[in-house]
Amino acid sequence: MTNGNQEKNNKGEEKLYPCIANGEDRTKFEQFKSDSKYLQQPLLDELNNESDHFTNDSVQLLKFHGSYQQDDRENRKKGEGKDWQMMLRLRSPGGVVSPSLFVALNNLSNKLGNSTLRATTRQAFQMHGIRKESLKEVISTIIKSMGSTLAACGDINRNVMAPAAPFTKDGYPAARELAEKIAYILSPKKAEDTYLDLWVNGDLSYRIKSSKTDATIKSLQNKKGVFSGDKNEPLYGSTYLPRKFKCAVTVPGDNSVDLLTQDIGIVAFTSSKGRLQGCNVYVGGGMGRTHNTEQTFARTADPLGYIDAEHILELVQGIVALQRDFGNRRSRKNARMKYLIHYKGIKWFKQKLKAKYFNHAINPLRAEPKTKLLDYLGWHKQSNNIYFVGIPILSGRLEKKVKDKLADIVDKYQLVINLTPNQDILLCNIGSYQRNSIEVELNNIGLGRPSEIEDIKRHALACPALPLCGLAITEAERALPDILVRIKSQLNRLKINQSILVRMTGCPNGCARPYMAELALVGSGVDQYQLWLGGSSNLQRLAKPYLQKMSLKDMEFYLEPLFINWRRNAKKITFGDHINNIGDEVIYELLGTAKHLP
Repeated sequence: MTNGNQEKNNKGEEKLYPCIANGEDRTKFEQFKSDSKYLQQPLLDELNNESDHFTNDSVQLLKFHGSYQQDDRENRKKGEGKDWQMMLRLRSPGGVVSPSLFVALNNLSNKLGNSTLRATTRQAFQMHGIRKESLKEVISTIIKSMGSTLAACGDINRNVMAPAAPFTKDGYPAARELAEKIAYILSPKKAEDTYLDLWVNGDLSYRIKSSKTDATIKSLQNKKGVFSGDKNEPLYGSTYLPRKFKCAVTVPGDNSVDLLTQDIGIVAFTSSKGRLQGCNVYVGGGMGRTHNTEQTFARTADPLGYIDAEHILELVQGIVALQRDFGNRRSRKNARMKYLIHYKGIKWFKQKLKAKYFNHAINPLRAEPKTKLLDYLGWHKQSNNIYFVGIPILSGRLEKKVKDKLADIVDKYQLVINLTPNQDILLCNIGSYQRNSIEVELNNIGLGRPSEIEDIKRHALACPALPLCGLAITEAERALPDILVRIKSQLNRLKINQSILVRMTGCPNGCARPYMAELALVGSGVDQYQLWLGGSSNLQRLAKPYLQKMSLKDMEFYLEPLFINWRRNAKKITFGDHINNIGDEVIYELLGTAKHLP
């Protein structure tokens, strides 16, 4: 079976189109990236013109700089065109945000945004409502506050995830350090110069640095096979990657990062002294899909193997280079690495990797403990006499009142923020002598008892959706609180004491990773949702779609037969496992009992 990036030549042999250096069979969009002068033009020319929005060409480049152009659909006025504004996403490996950066983000969101911040499912902050004329001031302030938005979006490696908990044992420091190194080595070279030219007038002192990474590691990009052929962008080349790329690192047993949804998922094994020994590596995960297009689908990653510690960074660069060369550059819908591995197979992928990009041993996977979805909410000991507290933020949205007061606390006590993949916030580095005072201040703004949050809210996720996201078909973030209340009420009425992992998106792109949930609602029309069921509570199994269009007003009618069927086993088994065990035929029969609604 072949994908859209392959065809037969005159001899009947498979022909591949890398599209990185020679321009062979390069699509219009790939040529555009190559002609952009490393993501500079026409963005540079448009940045200071009088238009209230960017053209489509500049919008495509802006993604690499961390920004999406949006239109507030609910604020349009007849005859006045669209309400153009920018969303800006930060780059923060492992979700770490310094006190000064958070204070700067708070001030910027109030002054030049819509007064809110949003923690994303990739452990970064987003700011909404920025006008075009304010974008340079916002990004330059972020850079000068030691933050970055470079490569937060676009056809490039995006924010690298890691467990947010700042534990100083059990391999957590090594996992965080590895995530930082991967973020560093996969940063673009020439595009960073463009980035600094555009936003801080070329001040190269703000280059991304890694005190924990030897510069010689990055020089591996010039190695034969990995080298793109372009000395300015030795890893990516002038066309960068065929599509977005995502990496995550974790420790054995901790699946807070949703490891199997990543292009590269890494489990870091350490010695008793915390030294990195090696890593289990998984490849080819991804959530995005398109309705009514069978060639697009969610996929969990395949196991690649165990790699010794001294070779892991070389492996990561080799995998990125392989995807650069063989990923589908003809169809963006099939450009993610998951499709390459799906169609060509993990055996082919491993053979190609070892033949050209990585010449070290790839061993069988090392045994791992059963994974758990951890959230770190509540108070935890970080190290001797140091604590951190996990604060639940449903859908990651920080409204102005709470955000301002949280910024005051962070500034007053100089607390580092770690963002979780579950869109929550950890306040870190709290001295034992500060704990009581901080707890009182958190209580005063309604954030002081995170351990009391209902289980159904602990792991629920939603994407922003309407009114700003241009891809949204229907509601998600704004609808989720009511959805959770309704499901919890239904479970209580049926005397079911277990919770359910719920995720919700306004379109099929999967930004809130709905296809791993026990119960997911995926927007498929105006107030219409696909119903996905059967993922696992520890994020090890894909869910399946059972209804293509379900109105929210009918949700209880469809869920009731499923919950009643589960109730007999609810004390022994999770909802997702129950759905997976009873099989499709029974599920469709149960859903059929709800077809005739009162």
